[in-house]
Amino acid sequence: MAKSLHHFINGARVEGASGRFGDVFNPATGEVASRVPLASTAEVGQAVAAAAAAFPAWAATPPLRRARVLFNFKALVEANLDEFAALVTAEHGKVLSDAKGSCQRGLEVVEFACGIPQLLKGEFTENVGTAVDSWSVRQPLGVVAGITPFNFPAMVPMWMFPIALACGNSFILKPSERDPSAGLFMAEMLKQAGLPDGVFNVVNGDKEAVDALLHHPDVAAVSFVGSTPIAEYIYHTAAAQNKRVQALGGAKNHMVVMPDADLDQATDALMGAAYGSAGERCMAVSVAVAVGGVGDALIERLEPRVRALKVGPGADPEAEMGPLVTKQHLEKVRGYVDLGVEEGAKLVVDGRGLKLQGYENGYFLGGCLFDQVTPEMRIYKEEIFGPVLSVVRAPDYDSAVRLVNEHEFGNGAAIFTRDGDAARDFSAKIDIGMVGVNVPIPVPMAFHSFGGWKRSLFGDHHMHGPEGVRFYTKLKTITSRWPTGIRAGAEFVMPTMR
Repeated sequence: MAKSLHHFINGARVEGASGRFGDVFNPATGEVASRVPLASTAEVGQAVAAAAAAFPAWAATPPLRRARVLFNFKALVEANLDEFAALVTAEHGKVLSDAKGSCQRGLEVVEFACGIPQLLKGEFTENVGTAVDSWSVRQPLGVVAGITPFNFPAMVPMWMFPIALACGNSFILKPSERDPSAGLFMAEMLKQAGLPDGVFNVVNGDKEAVDALLHHPDVAAVSFVGSTPIAEYIYHTAAAQNKRVQALGGAKNHMVVMPDADLDQATDALMGAAYGSAGERCMAVSVAVAVGGVGDALIERLEPRVRALKVGPGADPEAEMGPLVTKQHLEKVRGYVDLGVEEGAKLVVDGRGLKLQGYENGYFLGGCLFDQVTPEMRIYKEEIFGPVLSVVRAPDYDSAVRLVNEHEFGNGAAIFTRDGDAARDFSAKIDIGMVGVNVPIPVPMAFHSFGGWKRSLFGDHHMHGPEGVRFYTKLKTITSRWPTGIRAGAEFVMPTMR
């Protein structure tokens, strides 16, 4: 029988009480690996109550001591990195090297958050008026929640909670019910690192749990990463409850290949960016824009590489690409490939017939490559989130820029060129939140901030880095004058400093 998972509330494992469970699959075999409890509104309330009770003492803990807990957590993750990555691979399907890399990118945010004493320093002005001083401080919000996606069950939570905790907040994680074990593993390591009970909690669940977090009056802020329709729902629902919200949505990331680009370098970049993690990345390149006459040469290089992709179970060290996360998602992506053929795009490489001996029930799809894709096609407009790359031909640079800027998503874009003028112009004019120049996946480092534009982000703050500190804190400004400087008598005009 499949094992049963649990929640993690107030420093302890808590069995599900709602009576509702979801199946967690091994995507390489199609077998049910575990059952995850789906929290009720009451169970979410239990987690919020624990977080609210733990908040005052944690907020009053000196930032240096909070940072030391994160240092301990970092050491534990590093010591258990192989086990951590194996959990991600077992439930998501991505290859082990990719799973380990995603854990490492999460750890970089932990490292950034360890510098929180420096990051929380405010500003001070002496003598803004006679014998009057003024200063600002950043203080935590309270209970904050993170609702995270299936594609990065370790990295995306670590883009949220380390900064939230370092700033003095208590945190509730609602991971994807498709691969929840990484979140529970992190909860255990945080407890071992010395985090007080109740400061970090995990509630597994579906829409009922999400809605409970969005409507609970004691949840001050919500961070979300997922599809655009859900991001928009999260943003509007939580904002209507007067919560602070950052909701990162979908993407259709373009890579513009100029005629002067190094095509071997561009091909390598497209292979990793389009087919790494089976395309289940919000920063995956799903559209290659071939400018001028470069399209035929690009397809000529891509086609044999896509056909030669080594697809296998994520635990296979030889595999370059693993399965998709669920059967439903496999059918959705395969349906987009069917649709592209119906729409008239040229399917250069068809991965739909892939079958692996011994893994016939796994959720595998080979790499798919389309040519002659046009902006009117749904496979161009919509986020497929699978190993499907579309090549669009653009007659010139201006047409390529217009193509990118007119798309509803604005997450990431890249240009491959040897021309510094084109690269500089592209960086300035492109209506995109994260831009790469000869870098296909321009994910900012932890000490910068991650986020898209247009319908790829709802809210005012990007994620992690300096923006994360601003999101998880509120600014307070204090103006102080001591008795020897108090003016005599009441004043009925707008106060001024003199």
